[in-house]
Amino acid sequence: MSGLELVNVTKRYGSIVAVDDAMLNVPAGSFVCLLGPSGCGKTTLMRIVAGLETPSAGDVRFDGEAIGDRPVHKRDFGMVFQSLALFPHLTVGENIAYPLKIRHRGKAEREARVAELLDMVRLPGVADRAVSQLSGGQRQRVAIARALAVSPKLFLLDEPLSALDAKLREAMQVELRQLQQRLGVTTIVVTHDQREAMTMADKIVVMKGGRILQMDRPIDIYRRPVDPFVADFLGQTNLLTASVEAGTVHVAGAPIPGLAVPAGRRTAEISVRPEDVSVRPEGEAPIAATVEFIRDMGSAVGDKVSLGLDPRSIVVFAEGGRA
Repeated sequence: MSGLELVNVTKRYGSIVAVDDAMLNVPAGSFVCLLGPSGCGKTTLMRIVAGLETPSAGDVRFDGEAIGDRPVHKRDFGMVFQSLALFPHLTVGENIAYPLKIRHRGKAEREARVAELLDMVRLPGVADRAVSQLSGGQRQRVAIARALAVSPKLFLLDEPLSALDAKLREAMQVELRQLQQRLGVTTIVVTHDQREAMTMADKIVVMKGGRILQMDRPIDIYRRPVDPFVADFLGQTNLLTASVEAGTVHVAGAPIPGLAVPAGRRTAEISVRPEDVSVRPEGEAPIAATVEFIRDMGSAVGDKVSLGLDPRSIVVFAEGGRA
């Protein structure tokens, strides 16, 4: 198993910078999700790794070797596209065997490998079916099997589950993760779905405007985001302003003992996750509040309550990032 390293990778299309000075280290055998909104550069970054795009600057290294000039077919990478790109005129087995056929593998080897992969993705006995006879989830599995046919050193998937309904998508997330763990293949998945990334990844890479903002374990990004964008993009949060008044830090007009802002600052933006807010009867916590809406819990509103914040769970951002 080998690791992937991107060193100062930039991709320009004229005046547009699609990827901006990306630094990335993907450990061997890990499962990494590139996460961000549409247009953030994650698919372009994956295409550079795959060899489908040439970087304008920087190096792509795999197993310690520079591969920026290596053609796609010599990288030994497997890729599943968002469209799946299965060949409609070929059977399921012929689709899976195609990468082996163009590498001039014998018929017996191809057939044995197809049977092995169909068992692996839990679709035994469908080699002779037409692709059009399969469900969306089955076609997804066939695309994965085809990408794994040549035992790739790196497995790349671009929004692989986006066309599936919610229930099937969640089931496929689990299957894909279990398959990756069983094979131990280094895997990178592009997604804009934060839940998908949190469910599957060893590490998440959050991107915005072509730049990598943060790479870390899902729980660490959730609990220690580097800036307000990351905090707001990954999960739900309350972005508020903390201010220093009479030597004490206040939030929503109430003092929060134990909370600090960067030295020399009078205000700072903070992130408070909903589960870290305690709702108590009126007057029992520092922040006064009014219940304006209750969803799926009844019709009564207007109760006066108070909110408590644990300073240990609050993320305080310095200008341009976390304090």
